[in-house]
Amino acid sequence: MSLSTHILDTALGRPASGVAVTAAVRKGDTWVVVGTGATDGNGRVADLLAGEPLEAATYRITFATGAYLGPAAFYPEVVITLRVTAPEEHHHIPLLLAPHGYTTYRGS
Repeated sequence: MSLSTHILDTALGRPASGVAVTAAVRKGDTWVVVGTGATDGNGRVADLLAGEPLEAATYRITFATGAYLGPAAFYPEVVITLRVTAPEEHHHIPLLLAPHGYTTYRGS
């Protein structure tokens, strides 16, 4: 199916727009970029794979949070690594972001 994400800025209580996001898949000992994007006005990237099929594999999503949080960003980037075992299902990975913390989960 697909891989999507969104970022909510929990300190400001709104979506984080304009954050660059990169998706990569593990191929042997290397990571291969399979998609890039930036969060929209609702903090979302609807399809990180640009229509390419999701595989049963290990993926890494990198959020360039430093540009969003500014030069004093404690977390200049957030990297989430996940294993897809059911590629026929949609995988939505939200990021809840604050200046000094973040959390994530598998959404729907």
